[in-house]
Amino acid sequence: MSVVADAAGLVFQPYVLLVILASAAFGMFVGAIPGLTATMATALLVPVTFFMEPVPAIAAIVTATAMAIFAGDIPGTLLRMPGTPASAAYVQDAYALTKKGRPESALGASLVFSSIGGIFGTLVLITASPVLAEVALKFSSFEYFWLVVLGLSCAVFISPGSPARGLISLFIGLFAATVGLENPAGAPRYTFGNVELMGGVQFIPAMIGLFAVSEVIRAFIHRGSDEKPPATGNRGIFREQLTNMRKYPVQALRGSALGTAIGALPGAGADIAAWISYAVSKKFSKTPEKFGTGHVEGLVEAGSSNNGAMSGAWIPALVFGIPGDSITAIVIGVLYIKGINPGPMVFITQPQMIYAVFIVFLVANLMMLPLGWLAIKGARQVLSIPQRVLMPIILMFCMVGSFAINNSVFGIWLMLVFGIIGFLMEENDIPIAPAILGLVLGPMLEQNFVTSMIKSDGSFIAFFERPISAGLGIFTIAVWMLPLAMLLLRRKGRGTASSEPSN
Repeated sequence: MSVVADAAGLVFQPYVLLVILASAAFGMFVGAIPGLTATMATALLVPVTFFMEPVPAIAAIVTATAMAIFAGDIPGTLLRMPGTPASAAYVQDAYALTKKGRPESALGASLVFSSIGGIFGTLVLITASPVLAEVALKFSSFEYFWLVVLGLSCAVFISPGSPARGLISLFIGLFAATVGLENPAGAPRYTFGNVELMGGVQFIPAMIGLFAVSEVIRAFIHRGSDEKPPATGNRGIFREQLTNMRKYPVQALRGSALGTAIGALPGAGADIAAWISYAVSKKFSKTPEKFGTGHVEGLVEAGSSNNGAMSGAWIPALVFGIPGDSITAIVIGVLYIKGINPGPMVFITQPQMIYAVFIVFLVANLMMLPLGWLAIKGARQVLSIPQRVLMPIILMFCMVGSFAINNSVFGIWLMLVFGIIGFLMEENDIPIAPAILGLVLGPMLEQNFVTSMIKSDGSFIAFFERPISAGLGIFTIAVWMLPLAMLLLRRKGRGTASSEPSN
């Protein structure tokens, strides 16, 4: 109990609460701008967190992310321009409600059920993480190797687009991770004589480039018209949601649970959770024909799923040090900079830090209700900012942040290179999330593989000799075989169908 009290003492300080409030406003602002994602909000916050202690730094990222994911629904509802990819799943229904003169109904449902989903995911995070951490303490390099391989495999198969494009993205990230000193010999690898590359590709400039600079380049090349949003009122936002809670309790619970589970899968995140939850909602709905015409049922389920996934993504990040999505990948980079190594040992050595994260999650999701109400009220002013004004400001923050890491211009060059790579990847429908996971998990993969091979004297059989390692290895290989099995089943099905007429 004293640990919880210590954690509460770390969070409920005027400075930390002020950071949470400012981050919430920043997350709302970024999320409400079409095209600027929650990941971009996180990437832009990272340079600011250098000057903070670990708790306010994590609080800033958690709060901004939660707010940005909800705020992405605002331009989607008012302009049919989803602020984040997660909001795109149900933008048709939200915009249809606006055309019917009921934007408050859509925004109110998004706000309230995002908060419910976030709180549900946080409760799962609080209960599941310590139990999983005890199991993870028994892991050796063999188990961690398979766990990393499984995470990278899931990132490829779950990411948007085809697995082939996900694989290309993963290899880009893994290649970037090989830059630096070789393990275990310590010889320079792909450094081209550059001293600053000896320590490997820095996470933060690379991530700022992949997410933020690529968006700036896209906005410059694909210039669009600045459409004015319709005016919104706020009457009846919360009162109508009480009716929705009584009408759709199963949908809210199912969306929260499914979002949390999907968020815990490495590489999945809120975007995929929202799409799957919306599809599940339509599948089990008594009125599926109403979906896409301004029906609030899909908004309830997918909205709950969004923020549930955000909390779920922290489970593998905190317990195993494996990011659940691109946002937690950035967070892991920040934790390393702060001298905190995510993994089971942090639950023993710094439990007050873990509980402080849990408290921040609860505070952020509760604060979402009043701040979201204010954001809906001021949505028209925020959405009226033209991109030709906004993008140069964002680029300036990106350059300052990348420079501030080591006070070196090299960080800016690194950011620009990865910005161009990120832009080219997205222009060719190659997802960025697997590349980020490859960049973050590449060193962990190499380290655990080399350590295991040294322990086993070069024997691959050792990867299947320990029970948990064998189970993880077999499951990982089954995941690899799944697409082949599905292909064979489809071919068999087509063969059976084509032979039936002749019989």
